[in-house]
Amino acid sequence: MAWHSSSQKNNNFSRAFPAQYLGLLNDQNNGNASNNIFAVELDTIQNSEFEDINDNHVGININSLHSVQAQSAAFYNDKNGMFTNLTLISRDMMQVWVEYDEGTTQIDLTLAPIKMAKPVKPLVSAIYNLSTVLTDTAYIGFSSATGVINSRYCLFGWSFSMSNSTPEIDITKLPKLPHVGSRSTSKVLMIVLPVVIASFIFVVGTVIILLARKKLAYNELLEDWEFEFGPHRFAYNDLFLATEGFKDKNLLGAGGFGKVYKGILPTSQLDIAVKRLSHDSKQGAKEFITEIVSIGHLRHRNLVQLFGYCRRKGELLLVYDYMPNGSLDKFLYCEQNKPSLDWATRFHIIKGVACGLLYLHEKWDKVVIHRDIKASNVLLDSELNGRLGDFGLAKSYNHGADPQTTRVVGTIGYLAPELARSGKASPLTDVFAFGTFLLEVTCGQKPVKQNAESEQFMLVDWVLDHWQKGSLVETIDKRLDGDCNIDEACLVLKLGLMCSHPFTSARPRMHLVMQYLNGDMQLPEFTPSDMRMRMLTLMENRGLNHSSTSCQQLMMSIGTMSSLSGGRWTGNGCTEAGAPRRGFRV
Repeated sequence: MAWHSSSQKNNNFSRAFPAQYLGLLNDQNNGNASNNIFAVELDTIQNSEFEDINDNHVGININSLHSVQAQSAAFYNDKNGMFTNLTLISRDMMQVWVEYDEGTTQIDLTLAPIKMAKPVKPLVSAIYNLSTVLTDTAYIGFSSATGVINSRYCLFGWSFSMSNSTPEIDITKLPKLPHVGSRSTSKVLMIVLPVVIASFIFVVGTVIILLARKKLAYNELLEDWEFEFGPHRFAYNDLFLATEGFKDKNLLGAGGFGKVYKGILPTSQLDIAVKRLSHDSKQGAKEFITEIVSIGHLRHRNLVQLFGYCRRKGELLLVYDYMPNGSLDKFLYCEQNKPSLDWATRFHIIKGVACGLLYLHEKWDKVVIHRDIKASNVLLDSELNGRLGDFGLAKSYNHGADPQTTRVVGTIGYLAPELARSGKASPLTDVFAFGTFLLEVTCGQKPVKQNAESEQFMLVDWVLDHWQKGSLVETIDKRLDGDCNIDEACLVLKLGLMCSHPFTSARPRMHLVMQYLNGDMQLPEFTPSDMRMRMLTLMENRGLNHSSTSCQQLMMSIGTMSSLSGGRWTGNGCTEAGAPRRGFRV
């Protein structure tokens, strides 16, 4: 704050210097009496050339930047008389009072915080006759300057009076300090930074929890005995991604023990089918996986390839080659207006399945008994080639050894009669089921039929009756509309009856079946009567009344006979009572 008299010869301040000269003086006129300047300085820079006491002081200046009197910024507290320091660059608003007594020529300078009344005791006082300085009309004004260090000085209000009472300033109407520079930014940071840090901690904690939950969700069972099956084991995460989280849109089918999903492996982009099963028996899972991994070595064009498996908690997942045309039974038992398979395709599928069975029984390193041959377990690839799949009930053993199977598993209608007596599966029990499959494909009928009176009877009995009546052709699927090779169809029907013979010794091995189908060998001569006599003999051995029991009753009695050997039916298969299942049906 400065007062300047107009009697000065040059009222032009254009030659004044900035920085320490405050835009009032320069290095040539500093200290000249002709300046006619009375000023009060609030200085935040210590200038040694002006003998400043420090970098936080107020002073009274007469015609010069050398202070007549100076004191560190502070005030005297009226309540306790204590000297309290103030900081001019604290960004706290302050009040300054400048008073001059013309009679005593005393100049008083008082400083105080904004909300405090004027202290009684001034901070700085000096005796100087200002009438020798301000000799003519005087002007009052404010000036500030800065050097290399950026500073901002703000004046929010002022009042002036020539009398003893100066008008009070209403501090409630003063504006707020402007939010500029680093100080303003720091206040913003004081508010924003804690919020940002808290949000960051929350996000990081959430991510850690989600990753931990995801890891637990993908946690897989892995026991020491499984390391030998390493190449056959899939990571659950890969199967989860392949099936898009096992979404319903990828569901291919469902059964009593699980569901099958279509998937695409993320790395190889290979189309796969993933079967999800439930299993809560550790020992049973071990035995089952051992069988599955062993069978996973099978490589044949007419077998659905098993790529591997995955275990997670109570789940067992099997990974197969994807068959785009689904299972054969969907074509055999589709709605009436839907297209069915022509005879050439059916015959091609029959020979393909026979070729796959021949490989399982006689061509591979071990003997593999499938134990669940039926149309729903025959899958069709993109070219409608038949591939035998679902090896969940299969058993393998060395050639020439005893299969050691004592549990009756499979599906009603395909079970050989001897299973009810001994429970032992063999390649010839597969041949029996294959015989039923031949009748199923040729007739377009399920193994267990139902007449108009809701009575159940066996497909093999129905075909045998027609053959005996000389109307075997009438059993051919009506969907074919007679458009088929009758000789081939009749060959398949008779071969189906031969394979479904109740006596194991009368059933052909698969290498003979292939020769019959390829036309390399003629079917042996046998008549419906021959087969009837064999069945009557078997019924007598079972204690049945042949005068009132048909072939159908013989086949349907398997379930009853199984109970005599300690077995029981479970769903569409049967297991030994009190024993864990070693296979799954899906």
